[in-house]
Amino acid sequence: MLYVVGTPIGHLGDLSPRAKELLRNVSVIACEDTRHSGKLIKPLKSNGKLISFHKHNIQSKLPKLLALLEQKKSIAIISDAGLPGISDPGEDLVKAARDEGHEVICIPGPCAATTALVSSGLPSGRFCFEGFLPTKEKERKEYLKNLAKEERTIIIYEAPHRLIKLLKELKKSCGGDRPLQVARELTKRHEQQIGSTIDAALEHFLKIKPLGECTLVLGGATAIDAEFKDEDYLLAEIKLLIEKGSSASDAASKIAEISGMPKKSLYNLFHRSIKK
Repeated sequence: MLYVVGTPIGHLGDLSPRAKELLRNVSVIACEDTRHSGKLIKPLKSNGKLISFHKHNIQSKLPKLLALLEQKKSIAIISDAGLPGISDPGEDLVKAARDEGHEVICIPGPCAATTALVSSGLPSGRFCFEGFLPTKEKERKEYLKNLAKEERTIIIYEAPHRLIKLLKELKKSCGGDRPLQVARELTKRHEQQIGSTIDAALEHFLKIKPLGECTLVLGGATAIDAEFKDEDYLLAEIKLLIEKGSSASDAASKIAEISGMPKKSLYNLFHRSIKK
């Protein structure tokens, strides 16, 4: 049987009694980093053998783990922090195990996405999890364009050295006044929630270097946001009015009236486009 076991995202006290008992008794523990997970497992006095299983060795380790399940071995999969399968290769092992007819049971535990969401103050009735955004520029630009129109609350993961770049991209695509909370060091002593808008978070992290993995909770678009805060859309509407005979100033005024965006911002957007 394969057990999917949630481990702490920071505070070690969040490892549940059920998870401790199971990790003591399984035959094998598949983990991202045996050194990191060894620190968690050692105090439990587990007899389980630690096997590394991460995104760089999926192809070589997946058949071996499936073979162990065939041999009636019990396997627990854990990630470095949180629930396996959320932005890590646990998803691949669970699917493969189910495809082979093995039973899979989840031992629930902490998850950075839901922890950040419920403490953000943003709507949690409908939300979507995006994890880490694509890194290729063309794909990323299209992804951000679509996120700007998403009306559900959005959860994004980001590394600290890429956070400012992401905040600048979100400001461009969604507008600086879009609600946002950046959660860092969740459940740890120095836990922080930085917001409450994209502009406020960007201002903070331009002054104070981001540290620790970050979970962003982005407010969903309103009906107006979804249509009118996309710069490509706004620019196309301005150019259409100009083609029909309006001056750049008049076109910016008309779009400002229906979009709620400042006329000056729209006017500058047009002039930036013609200088490219």
